[in-house]
Amino acid sequence: MRGGAQPQLMRCDDGGYYVVKFLDNPQHPRVLANEWLAWQLASKLGLPVPHAMVVQVPEQLVERSEDLVIQLARGRKKLRSGAYFGSRYPGEPADTAVYDFLPDELLAEVENLEDFLGMLVLDKWTCNTNGRQAIFYRRQGGSRYSALMIDQGFCFNAGEWNFPDAPLRGLYARARVYQSVTGIASFEPWLHRLENQINESVLDKIAKEIPPEWYNFDQDALYQLLERLLARRRRVRDLIVAAKDTYRQPFPNWK
Repeated sequence: MRGGAQPQLMRCDDGGYYVVKFLDNPQHPRVLANEWLAWQLASKLGLPVPHAMVVQVPEQLVERSEDLVIQLARGRKKLRSGAYFGSRYPGEPADTAVYDFLPDELLAEVENLEDFLGMLVLDKWTCNTNGRQAIFYRRQGGSRYSALMIDQGFCFNAGEWNFPDAPLRGLYARARVYQSVTGIASFEPWLHRLENQINESVLDKIAKEIPPEWYNFDQDALYQLLERLLARRRRVRDLIVAAKDTYRQPFPNWK
């Protein structure tokens, strides 16, 4: 699959297809923990992210699969067996057309376009240092496209696990998705959930689900990250307003 982490599309024993990221990826081992944590948080905010699982890749599969490698600047490195992050592919690859770009006339017809507002809440909260990534597909029997939010590996500044906030970080590249924004109230459904439903016990439960090898068994670092994340919840409003005031003017109808 495309992407800096060099993920692989794999069919798992539940019959589904998953985009799998490995510990040996070129970005950082922690991006797996980031993906799991951000997926869980997005789900709790009611945002459209693919279902995720811990995917067990057995040694026998690695030995028999020539393409299970990471491309290096010089040569290739064979991937290791183990437990990895898997993000569910929407449908059967042979039957489901998936796009990472739609022209404006089709983008305006995406049935859940306002979820980009909710993802900005998440991306500002988690300091996603990558631009917002999304894919578009049609549900079986549907006539309109749906958006799925993917690639949360650079939340928490990838492997750095810090929060270097900047006004334009986390924004989707196309302003069309933000045309419904008329003020901070447009983000309120997700801000309310963030401020009132995410607490220490929620984060603690999520943390216990993350395989410790995904963060090099450094539990202290993980819980320091979660403490800072919890403290940031009520800063998100100010971070969104800061994005509004930039030269890019991402919210053209903010009054």
